Amino acid sequence: MTTHLIQQNIETLSSPGGHYSHVVTANNMSFISGLLPINNDGKPLAHEKIENQIAQVLENLNACLIGINAQKTDIAQVKVYVTDINEWPIVNTLYAQWIGSHKPARLVAGVKELHFGSKIEIEAIVIKEPCV
Repeated sequence: MTTHLIQQNIETLSSPGGHYSHVVTANNMSFISGLLPINNDGKPLAHEKIENQIAQVLENLNACLIGINAQKTDIAQVKVYVTDINEWPIVNTLYAQWIGSHKPARLVAGVKELHFGSKIEIEAIVIKEPCV
């Protein structure tokens, strides 16, 4: 089986600031790059409270899902990086409200720092059933 990689940048998100794509799809799997709290105009929201940052990151994740014609229920794994693990209960509550009853595999890691001084970053793996 030949794997075809499709690199996508999502039009509703600001352009990547580095040498990467928002999403790379191989067969029925899509890998969503780490998403920071950056609005559509490319402005980092790093100095806003955690609630605003998580809302922006989840909005960016949703834009990626729409861009690859996927649903939240297609998410197989999520990796969440936070700079203050004490804020995890807030992040978890807002994430749970966003994702609903679907429970993908998840990693939560407390990290020293993130780009722009952000408090949160999320990446995801999406698996869609092949069309028949």
